[in-house]
Amino acid sequence: MASIRIENLRKGFGALEVLKGIDLDIADGEFVCFLGPSGCGKSTLLRSIAGLEELDGGAIRLGDRDITHVPSARRDIAMVFQNYALYPHMNVRKNLSFGLALNGMKRDEIDRRVESAADILRIKELLARKPRQLSGGQRQRVAIGRAIVREPKLFLLDEPLSNLDAGLRVTMRVELAALHARLGATMIYVTHDQVEAMTLSDRVVVLDKGEVSQFGTPLELFYQPANLFVAGFIGSPRMNFVEAEVAAQEGVHITLSGGGLKRPVVFEAEAAPMIDGKVTLGIRPDRIEIVPPGEGELTGIVRLVERLGTESHVHLSLEDGRDMTAVVRGTHPVANGETVHLRLPAPHCYLFDAEGRAVRRRLDAETEALIVNEKGKRVA
Repeated sequence: MASIRIENLRKGFGALEVLKGIDLDIADGEFVCFLGPSGCGKSTLLRSIAGLEELDGGAIRLGDRDITHVPSARRDIAMVFQNYALYPHMNVRKNLSFGLALNGMKRDEIDRRVESAADILRIKELLARKPRQLSGGQRQRVAIGRAIVREPKLFLLDEPLSNLDAGLRVTMRVELAALHARLGATMIYVTHDQVEAMTLSDRVVVLDKGEVSQFGTPLELFYQPANLFVAGFIGSPRMNFVEAEVAAQEGVHITLSGGGLKRPVVFEAEAAPMIDGKVTLGIRPDRIEIVPPGEGELTGIVRLVERLGTESHVHLSLEDGRDMTAVVRGTHPVANGETVHLRLPAPHCYLFDAEGRAVRRRLDAETEALIVNEKGKRVA
């Protein structure tokens, strides 16, 4: 068993509290990403699981074993670092086998594991080369191979692709996903890149200021963000936010006005709590529509149009000075300096209360089915 349970984990450096009572349950065989901005605590959390940090409180269990105070070398965990950490004077074969030999493993078993890892990672032809003779992607494969040969219960990967160029990162993402499917091992992956997290993960832990903002499948985070932070962090371009006020509420229907809105927006919640006063309306850029005068809820002045071929990103300034981005298909005929009218389709709007908590919106049947299907596939 390689499930991970983390209970009330706390870690600080001096007066700075980095991890503020983390609770997580990660299932055996899951691929989980720790995602968040710099300084949110994701690498510290990973290092704590690896046994590289002395904790201030809490517990970590690997399967049915408490490893909170177990030395790193005895946790049956393999870690892949951002900087590869290969031995420059050893060839690939020796880089892969050195740790096994150091632990007294028999030569036949070492050779079996090295050959198996080299086959999985397609680096058999590189076994005689030294790190300086390898490309960045090949070095990363060797670093991953050094973890694979240990046949650990848990793989920890700390931003392993951040030193690669954009094209190679895409290739390595595909290879990592295939590797996880082949090994069936539990993997925890730290990244600040939401694309990596959304494409690789069974579930994603979104961290903010040392706390878990949300833990869910990629589609859950995208369509059902728990708060303003997750809504703004997940999705590219990021979600737009408009300040508004609750004008009326009847059952699950909440009427919003103010904040520069030319006409009310009626938000339909799944089961709305009673809220009043100031709220935040959110909408993703690709859901905004540019419409004829008099038909939209907002007006804005075009500051920049990024024409990307199949779509264009239209950057706008609203009347209150707030920025907004709309994504339109193709090369929409708008020009810098032009005033445009924007429609905010109510079914695609999000609502957050004064504390930034999401009011759970009513999803259409197709989106609901996508989320349920993803849960069934990724979180068995």
